[in-house]
Amino acid sequence: MPTRLRDLLDDAAGRLAKLSDNPRLDAEVLMAHVLGRDRSWLYAWPEYQPDESELAGFARLVDAREAGRPVAHLTGRREFWSLPFAVDEHVLIPRPETEQLVEIALALDLPPAARVLDLGTGSGAIAIALAGQRPGWRITAVERSAAALDVARANARRLGAGNVHLLCSDWFTALPADARFELIVANPPYIAAGDPHLARGDVRFEPRSALVAGGDGLDDLRRIIAAAPGFLTAGGWLWLEHGAAQAAAVQALLRAHAFADIATRSDLAGLARHSGGRFSGA
Repeated sequence: MPTRLRDLLDDAAGRLAKLSDNPRLDAEVLMAHVLGRDRSWLYAWPEYQPDESELAGFARLVDAREAGRPVAHLTGRREFWSLPFAVDEHVLIPRPETEQLVEIALALDLPPAARVLDLGTGSGAIAIALAGQRPGWRITAVERSAAALDVARANARRLGAGNVHLLCSDWFTALPADARFELIVANPPYIAAGDPHLARGDVRFEPRSALVAGGDGLDDLRRIIAAAPGFLTAGGWLWLEHGAAQAAAVQALLRAHAFADIATRSDLAGLARHSGGRFSGA
């Protein structure tokens, strides 16, 4: 059995290659977690020999990852917007493509004290990332799952997001009727109930309520787009994450509910991932 760090990582990456798109990264993240170090330390000390406790801890994590458990659940953390977010089985694991939604929001010409609504905040990743970049924004983040809201609250406290107000709400239902926002963002469920991807990868261990939205995956997107005009200022923006094949449907829904300046942005893989528009106030 290998005992040097470099050999342990090579062995683990080989074992994880069958299920992971980046098995070496998985192995390094798990080892860094066990050792209480960052990944750069692993590169600097490839000859390090972990002690028996460290070896046993790493072996347990690699076994669990090989069985399909997400790395984020094994470490209890996922980096998003260069921030370490606590995650568990109650929240969607933040993904790199959702960082683009943060980039889109930050690029909008909004007032310094803009009112922003993050729908279905989960771990709080989008709201907290925006809060750190725009401390003057007044951000409301809603989540219908009480367990997920607990995760978001803990992340907001730990990451110092004092300008984020967290609220238990099924989309807009708990908001005051007169609430208005210059920007609404959401990464809602958008996977169809029968999609075979639900039986693969990390999504097997994530809450279905954060993933599945009816037979075509559009149920929650329809609901959000239909209700959003009642909570936007005239000229306010709505931006949404959606499935790669849903851009045309989302654009049509936006047009049907008085949105203008509609656009779709592709993610780094070239897939249509985010669509949005400006409420005309009509």
